[in-house]
Amino acid sequence: MTDRARGTNEQALNEEFAQFSVGGQRVYGMLHRPAGDAPAHGWPSVILLHGFTGSRTSDHRLFPLFSRHLAARGVASLRFDFRGSGESHGDFSEMTVTREVEDTLAAFDYVRRQPGLDPERVMLLGFSMGGLVAAQSAAQARPHRLALWAPALPDLWLPFLRGGFLPATVTDYGGWPLGRDFLQEVTRLRPLDAAAAWGGEARVFHGDQDRTCPPEYGVRYAQALRCDAVAIPGAGHTFDNLEQVDLLFRETTRFLTGG
Repeated sequence: MTDRARGTNEQALNEEFAQFSVGGQRVYGMLHRPAGDAPAHGWPSVILLHGFTGSRTSDHRLFPLFSRHLAARGVASLRFDFRGSGESHGDFSEMTVTREVEDTLAAFDYVRRQPGLDPERVMLLGFSMGGLVAAQSAAQARPHRLALWAPALPDLWLPFLRGGFLPATVTDYGGWPLGRDFLQEVTRLRPLDAAAAWGGEARVFHGDQDRTCPPEYGVRYAQALRCDAVAIPGAGHTFDNLEQVDLLFRETTRFLTGG
């Protein structure tokens, strides 16, 4: 029976609403803590970064389920909506990678101030575009460990450049107002260089059937980070299979906890 089939003892978990400000705008999230008294140095924790047009829930509840999975194993976590996404303030048209890096750094400041959490063992996990943001943030955030799920590369947004030119204003992306500033910036970023410059402990996880961020992206990040890449057999971009999710959670937790 899988971990998901067994379920999580939610009565033993401690979850609370989290909020902090960036640039005068409120960022909303959820902070998950393990049950019981914290160890002397505090619980280790991980900050979860969602993907492009995503939210702190992520696809088929990946983030709340993983946060509860971690809490049951002695690891706290913060999952939040970037500004312009989910319930946080701001408009999606203002979204850029630089702004999401700012949100990530503010999230690290928030977690490092929390009682019962170890300020020296705050880790970072980014999914899809959140993986790109995590790579760009690592040098400044100084995470204890870095995990990337199906990380994106700037190539993903090149098709938005019409004939090689930036759109004049906002692009209607399925009802999302995608700003010109985002496209101008993201296609010039070098997240692999940022990853290579970081030099800490890292691991990359990707589905070997991912058609959105192909496995080659994960391999390139792993090479830059000088770390292992873990392929999830049969998985697409959002790990849409219960056994795949269980494997992803198990392997990621083993890395984050040093198992």
